[in-house]
Amino acid sequence: MTTSSAPSFRSVFAEALGTALFVFIGCASVVANGITAGAVGGLGIAFAHGVGMAVLISALMSITGGYLNPAVSFGLLAAGKIDAKTFGKYVAAQLVGGVIGAALVKAVFPVQSVMAMSVGTPGLASMISFGQGVAIEALFTFILVSAVFGTAVSSEAPKIAGFGIGLSIFVAAIVVGPLTGAALNPARAFGPALVAMDFKAHAVYWIGPLVGGGLAGWVWRTFLLPRDPARL
Repeated sequence: MTTSSAPSFRSVFAEALGTALFVFIGCASVVANGITAGAVGGLGIAFAHGVGMAVLISALMSITGGYLNPAVSFGLLAAGKIDAKTFGKYVAAQLVGGVIGAALVKAVFPVQSVMAMSVGTPGLASMISFGQGVAIEALFTFILVSAVFGTAVSSEAPKIAGFGIGLSIFVAAIVVGPLTGAALNPARAFGPALVAMDFKAHAVYWIGPLVGGGLAGWVWRTFLLPRDPARL
């Protein structure tokens, strides 16, 4: 899950496609929960996000690494695993994919119900302040990006990347989904926010994940990734 040269069109397209499908699945689960008066439930929404990401990473990892998240891309940039050009292209693809995924939810489901749920845009619970939202998103993104490094990036990683990363998203959605939406992903927040034109507290979903992802990348690069014997 590393990139040393400029990404190909194939890998950039895979990032856009994977992110679009992830955002579609996640937003659709939120909208479906609203349409069915809570039949999907918080557990179902968490399951959709976690398993959806696990499946998509498993399908696309051999093409692009399966980042599907600007915060993950930023963590890899902070760790020196991708360069700035690759980071820029992947983030652009991820944001475009997020918008496409959210637009598909609006196209497929009853528009009135979709807009009533703000197309699945994450939001802060009434008792959660802006600062608390940033801290929650940062902490759980740190956990998510650590799962990426520990199961996909490290040369010592077990071959369980899809499972490990998806499970970290599932756990976050269970624990803090009711508090912040557990986006942990600027593309997951930006896509539906743009389609719904609902940017309330939107900065939380950029600041928190980028801080958490960048910090995780630095920690893994500095302390946890195995050292190259040739550089010792």
